Amino acid sequence: MLARREYARAELFHRLLHRGADRAEVERVLAELEALGYLSDARFAGAVVHRKAGRYAKRAIAHELKEKGVASAAAKAALGALDNVDELAEATTLWRRRFGVAPGDEREKARQVRFLLARGYSAAIAFKVLRAAGANLREEG
Repeated sequence: MLARREYARAELFHRLLHRGADRAEVERVLAELEALGYLSDARFAGAVVHRKAGRYAKRAIAHELKEKGVASAAAKAALGALDNVDELAEATTLWRRRFGVAPGDEREKARQVRFLLARGYSAAIAFKVLRAAGANLREEG
């Protein structure tokens, strides 16, 4: 499994138990893999942050790390790389790449807001992005 991608310790533990492995044996093997450096929550968290940064908000990435059972210290260290990111600028870039045009009606506005919310951005950020898009549209027209 580890040859394909990084895994969080808890995620790998649950997968192995689900396949019918003995709990004590799984614990022993995972401890050995960690000692050898083949399994690392910090490395897994860094890989997730690197893969999701720019497409998801910090809170969405933090939620995924928590869901995968990553140790909080490893998650905080990996998320530290996103501390200096301007979420409004990131959300605007993401919105521009996906839509690029201000919503024409309330239905389209709701769709665009849902898109940004699904990516982990707050409602305040989503509405700021759309307000700025509407202001830019009025300035050009």
